[in-house]
Amino acid sequence: MTFSIVGFDPETKELGVAVASKFLSVGAVVPFAKAGVGAIATQSWANLNYGEHGLEMLENGFTPHEVLEELVRNDDSSALRQVGIVDAQGRSVTFTGEDCYDWAGGSAGENFAAQGNILVDQHTLEAMESTFLQTPGSLAERLLASLLAGDAAGGDSRGKQSAALLVVKENGSYGGYNDRYIDLRVDDHEDPVQELTRLLKLHKLYFEPTLPEDIVTIEGTLAEELQDLLYENGHLSRELSEHDDLLDAVQSYHLIENFDERVQPRGMIDKKVVEFMRIK
Repeated sequence: MTFSIVGFDPETKELGVAVASKFLSVGAVVPFAKAGVGAIATQSWANLNYGEHGLEMLENGFTPHEVLEELVRNDDSSALRQVGIVDAQGRSVTFTGEDCYDWAGGSAGENFAAQGNILVDQHTLEAMESTFLQTPGSLAERLLASLLAGDAAGGDSRGKQSAALLVVKENGSYGGYNDRYIDLRVDDHEDPVQELTRLLKLHKLYFEPTLPEDIVTIEGTLAEELQDLLYENGHLSRELSEHDDLLDAVQSYHLIENFDERVQPRGMIDKKVVEFMRIK
């Protein structure tokens, strides 16, 4: 009832899981990951111990194959389970129990493992594997591209409901307090993978730092446009027409709209923030 992919980026050391299913809030069940350790997707009558205990074993030096053998050996219902594991060295393994509902199967290679059950057919996994291997970009972008490809190739034969994307890296969270770099969930939606794509774009907008080439000076026609946009959005009064008033409103707008990572020195602004203001 689910298709997923676990992945590792040897350059950034990021680990992650992308998953979609005709199941409510699949992100609360399937994905497990820990920076510097590994990523696990546990599904098909999911045994959550596979995720928790599996990560513990990886952290203690077991290989993905050894972890899988231990998990299956200690599970009387392993024939119903499906799991994908990748560690922080890119080693991977996937398992599909013989009693998983058709179509069910998996594929594992360097830095990834993809698996699914109750799929339309094997083309879902074929599309996921080839897309992950051929897509450039960040791990999150590659995992999501793989999920989109699997969805387009057929996906869950029962339909769509939820999707999730989890990516971890050392000190990757907001403020650097833990390893949860990206943790996005679509719990109940008619097109969850597309909605997950929208959320990832927003995550990049809110939490990625400004590129030097995106910094522009607030002057001339841009200053006039910003004044109009801020007025239309209720962030600036027409009575406050001085340039300093505009700059105050721009700084305030960043904080109100949670653009903490894109705040620029007074008199400057990130072009991506301007683009957001134009479409909101």
